[in-house]
Amino acid sequence: MIDTLATHSSEWVASSIRGVGVGLRTPHIETVLRQQPAIPWFEILADNHIAQGGIIPRQLELIRCNYPVTLHSVGMSIAGTDPLDFRYLTTLRQLYRRFEVAWISDHLCFSQHHQHQYHDLLPFPYTEESLQHVAQRVIQIQDFFNVPILIENVSSYLSFRQSSMTEAEFMRQLCDITGCKILLDVNNIYVNAFNLGASTEEWFSQFTKQSIGEIHLAGYEDKGDYLLDAHNNLIADAVWALYQTAIETFGNIPTLVEWDNDIPEFSILQSEANKAAKLQTQTIDSTHNQYNVTA
Repeated sequence: MIDTLATHSSEWVASSIRGVGVGLRTPHIETVLRQQPAIPWFEILADNHIAQGGIIPRQLELIRCNYPVTLHSVGMSIAGTDPLDFRYLTTLRQLYRRFEVAWISDHLCFSQHHQHQYHDLLPFPYTEESLQHVAQRVIQIQDFFNVPILIENVSSYLSFRQSSMTEAEFMRQLCDITGCKILLDVNNIYVNAFNLGASTEEWFSQFTKQSIGEIHLAGYEDKGDYLLDAHNNLIADAVWALYQTAIETFGNIPTLVEWDNDIPEFSILQSEANKAAKLQTQTIDSTHNQYNVTA
């Protein structure tokens, strides 16, 4: 009965997620509580909440009174070879139920090996063997939460000769096998295209609208020879262009603006979110008008 009620509640919250949200970080808590800005929803980084010194439960309760929230994590180690950490997953499930979270997401990577936590999103080869391994773990996680999860494409700085498919192909097949959804990080698509020569177009041809649950936007740091997914800058023009393509392809997908390092005043994040919301509206209207003219 608890699982059924939790599922129904999360479905209701998920249906209320619209427009462009912002990743909620500790320096902005007081601003959000005091000003209650016109942001439709917030993403909570679960690992910041779990760690000592993160958002305290009472603060999150107050946020949750006014806004729907989603839960983003970096510690599931979905592609890892260590056994799944069910103590960690239990903590996430408690947060998910207590705060009626709309959905839970993590990354297509591993972050732990031999019980050592690397605190990074590490890559792995995209092979059929990897696919079956990751799919089995995703199914276990989804059975544990009793809901599908969202899985995010990551930024990469190397590739494996052993890979027999691209990341997009891998993730599409993972969706087909497990029923998970994609958290499409548009910034990471651009970073990988620059760093590794990866295709951007295939991300818009491999997936259906129903496969995409959320979009992430962030700013990279230009290191000259490569781009670092640092989440410490304004969103680049090239990433805005890819975001427009994503909206043209998949429609009005809930979108989130992330900023994790060199965190500015909240008004800067709100301005980026407003820019994304405006681009959403303009793109949807343009696509709709074009369809009507063609029809």
